[in-house]
Amino acid sequence: MARETIFVLVHGGSHGAWCWQRVIGALDTLGHSAVAMDLPSEDETAGAGRYAEVVLEALADLDGDLVLVGHSLGGLTIPLVATERPVRKMIFLSGALPIPGRTLLEQLAAEPEMLLFSPQAGPSAYRDGLYNAAGDADAAWALTQIRPQAEMPFRETTPLRVWPDTESAYVVPTEDHAVNPVWARRAARERLGIEAHEMIGADHSPFLSRPAELARLLVELARPH
Repeated sequence: MARETIFVLVHGGSHGAWCWQRVIGALDTLGHSAVAMDLPSEDETAGAGRYAEVVLEALADLDGDLVLVGHSLGGLTIPLVATERPVRKMIFLSGALPIPGRTLLEQLAAEPEMLLFSPQAGPSAYRDGLYNAAGDADAAWALTQIRPQAEMPFRETTPLRVWPDTESAYVVPTEDHAVNPVWARRAARERLGIEAHEMIGADHSPFLSRPAELARLLVELARPH
């Protein structure tokens, strides 16, 4: 009997497990399980290594084929999880891609085109930067959930020493106003050796604006190839 596929949903900066609620429901409708957790985003001493520990703690009692999904800043965390526990696949959703030996700030200095939105911009800029394809009511609700994001994941040299030998996929929302789609397509090709999958018309946060479509895409990408 095939093992159950479990989607492990890792949120990005300033967010929490709340952002995956609709995707979890859509995955359940499709017959799949999912788990999400709150990372210690406000903790000024916590970097990607601590984030990975929190994810691993959430997975301790799970038995199944794990598919890691890292949104935005969560892309720094999921490769660390994959080095500690076997997983079927890593899926980056507008995800940052750690470079061993470097900080994210060093990446941004070398590739300033990576971001179209400053993480320090503040809540007033989040509506267009993160939720530009969402309805007003949905965006307003999401903005009430936003948490402070500590700078350690940006400032620390990534704890990742070597990329795990794990199959990867990358999802590019074409109307992303935060992570530049042009950069994301190039980074997926140059760093992961893959062509990105595009969500036409989606914004940086399709878990809010297009959860059913995102769930279907995750299921498709999770299949062995």
